[in-house]
Amino acid sequence: MSDSASAGNPLIKAATIGTVLQVLMVVGGHFMPQLAQLFPVLGTGLGGLTGLLFGLFSRGATGALAGGGAASGAIGGLLGSAVSMALGDVPAATVGIATGSTAVAGAIGGLLGKLLGGKTA
Repeated sequence: MSDSASAGNPLIKAATIGTVLQVLMVVGGHFMPQLAQLFPVLGTGLGGLTGLLFGLFSRGATGALAGGGAASGAIGGLLGSAVSMALGDVPAATVGIATGSTAVAGAIGGLLGKLLGGKTA
């Protein structure tokens, strides 16, 4: 995939931003236990933000925005929680839980992105 093609893909843009934010959160939490206590709330919120970004970056029908928001949120949640597991900070079961919660939050964020962005197909 060329750089110009990926630059225009809202899923890649949103998922990349979300993944970077999730990884920054878990690495920060690895060194600051107070931050690690907030992983469930912050991680889910970041999934919602990632979905919102997808919705703002995209044009499309409501269902497509919800699905793309869910996918972009879940990608960041999956990768962020996998890094946290690799660091030894969370058990393996957390990866599935984090992926699911960030997918739901991302779907909601994708729908909000449509409302806030006002873009139509």
